[in-house]
Amino acid sequence: MSFNIDKQTLDELNLLGKFRQGSIYGLFCQVKTRGAEQLLDHMFRHPLNNAAAINERSSIFRFFQEANLSFPFDVQQIGLMREYLDNSAGNSAWLVLVNTLIRKGLAALTRDERYRKTVQGLQAVIVTLNRCNAFLETARAHGTPYAGRVEAVREMLSDAKLQRLSNIDIYKDLPVRTLAFYDYLLKNKLHEQMEAILSFIYELDVNIAVSHVARSKGFTYAAALPEERNILSAWDLRHPCIEGAVGNDLLLHKNSNVLFLTGANMAGKSTLMKSIGIGLYLAHMGFPVAAAGMEFSVREGLYTSINVADNINLGYSHFYAEVVRVKQAAEAVSSGKRMLLMFDELFKGTNVKDAYDGTLAVTEAFAVYEECLFIVSTHIIEVGEALKHYENIRFVYMPTVMNGPYPQYTYRLQEGITEDRQGMMIIRNEGILELVEEAPAYNSKASPGIQ
Repeated sequence: MSFNIDKQTLDELNLLGKFRQGSIYGLFCQVKTRGAEQLLDHMFRHPLNNAAAINERSSIFRFFQEANLSFPFDVQQIGLMREYLDNSAGNSAWLVLVNTLIRKGLAALTRDERYRKTVQGLQAVIVTLNRCNAFLETARAHGTPYAGRVEAVREMLSDAKLQRLSNIDIYKDLPVRTLAFYDYLLKNKLHEQMEAILSFIYELDVNIAVSHVARSKGFTYAAALPEERNILSAWDLRHPCIEGAVGNDLLLHKNSNVLFLTGANMAGKSTLMKSIGIGLYLAHMGFPVAAAGMEFSVREGLYTSINVADNINLGYSHFYAEVVRVKQAAEAVSSGKRMLLMFDELFKGTNVKDAYDGTLAVTEAFAVYEECLFIVSTHIIEVGEALKHYENIRFVYMPTVMNGPYPQYTYRLQEGITEDRQGMMIIRNEGILELVEEAPAYNSKASPGIQ
């Protein structure tokens, strides 16, 4: 069963996209090879949903972080090896020899580059195999979660034919028979081993890159728990892409599965919710998270409603788009899946009375699904007062501290419901009313042509 997440949630949390500013993928995409980039992209698009698999992957990242290894391969040589193996040599050793002789002759008579590329490709294989052997000799993985992977590759490289290939001097001219023999061998009988060795190198690239990000950013690894525990707990959880971000503690569980979050505009509610969603998603990948510590029961999906926009193509207003989004969430919850769902400022596209009624009704309806975890934020604090009799709803807020007439924000969660109402104060501080009052009055008589 796959981890359920939709495009809107991916976009709202800015999880994917190498070139999207502030994306989580971009934060971790420090790899050196194209194959590793593809592997990293696959990991981001397919988070794990098994506690044992998650903990195993995070333990491998932790091993690399503690080992503090550098990528030991020549990126250009890996690229040449990849290109060499992708070019078919044919299924007959005799035909491969004939084609190699023909290419050598054409290279001498014309500017045909195929023979030279074959030579460069085999040389790249030799260089890469030797680098791989050297790494395995120095890699002290015994007794670690990566030991099995290292031993499997070590066994592949112990093949007698690959050992002889590794001993070839790349600085001497290769006999045509030798070139043709290995061209046929590597692309046919040993093709799977070659692909496995390249996959191992790409894995090394990802493991080293991700562990370097964790070390430089001070990230840690979350502990995955069985799904029936139904808990999400974090200490000093923060947004991974914000320098100097303020961390917060979080605790949700079966008997307290709804977090009702209030606070003034700009107090940090949306950023906190994004931090939680990103942290949970990275944790399901087995990746390091921006927290001092974290443990979580495996979820079956993640669903957010933070930046809902209108849809001109479908004729949806902002409010109706919000309603559709909540309906989609209700369908996901009613399916019986254990999920984390987050709603930021429900029904802000309609009037205050309807927003109050809608937020109250939706929160009450979702609260009964104890196998799911919910976070609901609003600045309509009266909703919180109407929900206080629910024992499974925890009330927290982002405080505002006044510095004279100017609000300041701590971004640190406190227990309770906020009483902050600084909207008009911010409007006055920006001088909007004075600008309007000082603007010249519109005089219809001065423009007789306009009625």
